[in-house]
Amino acid sequence: MGVLPVPAEVRAILLDIEGTTTPIAFVQETLFPYIKDNVKEYLRAHWEEEECQRDVGLLRKQAQEDSSLDGAVPIPLESGSGEEELERVIQAVVDNVHWQMSLDRKTTALKQLQGHMWRAAYATGHVKGELFEDVVPAIRKWREAGMKVYIYSSGSIEAQKLLFGYSTEGDILELFDGHFDTKIGPKVDSESYRRIAATIGCATNNILFLTDVPREANAAEEADTHVAVVIRPGNAGLTDDEKSYYSLISSFTELFLPSST
Repeated sequence: MGVLPVPAEVRAILLDIEGTTTPIAFVQETLFPYIKDNVKEYLRAHWEEEECQRDVGLLRKQAQEDSSLDGAVPIPLESGSGEEELERVIQAVVDNVHWQMSLDRKTTALKQLQGHMWRAAYATGHVKGELFEDVVPAIRKWREAGMKVYIYSSGSIEAQKLLFGYSTEGDILELFDGHFDTKIGPKVDSESYRRIAATIGCATNNILFLTDVPREANAAEEADTHVAVVIRPGNAGLTDDEKSYYSLISSFTELFLPSST
């Protein structure tokens, strides 16, 4: 795809994760299956802990809100003691988590439990965050050139820090100046990019956003943020119109930074 010159006014590069720094397959074939395969074992092991009970409480509250939805899975309160009763409640939580994940839901309750499970998986070495091989060398070069680098992902900030803190390249959290998740706003809402710029302390046109999702690129562009769409193996295809409209890169090495002199 050649070289893409970065506009001279850009002071910060904002990165999506899934399909941009990290293969979509890692999320779909490693992270999510880990939750499905291990949620029952995790709940059994951590059930008595305060954090786990908070997670279950949030899921139960979400289940009540979802009660009118087709196929929704309720989570009963423990109505007594005993192993059988505990197993009944744990199975309900497992079924609820599987139901939410089957619909690709992004509820806070689900994301919180997933985040805590992934934290345990990363810390024990069961999972390592995958990165495309061009990512770390490119970010190091950008930082040497005086560029700030931030992450903006629909995954929670905790999940982002786990991926980069326990990555195939080791702990690379020092390469990022900050993290944003959907608490700042949805990635398809242009207002989110204005909030990010305000938080960073720059104008929206001082930011270059790299994403694989045209709807996100469009929202950023509406806020006067520079964008480039990233083409990676496994990413969804683009329409001919999208290919001709957006600046495209297939590797971070294709970005050409203006001389800082």
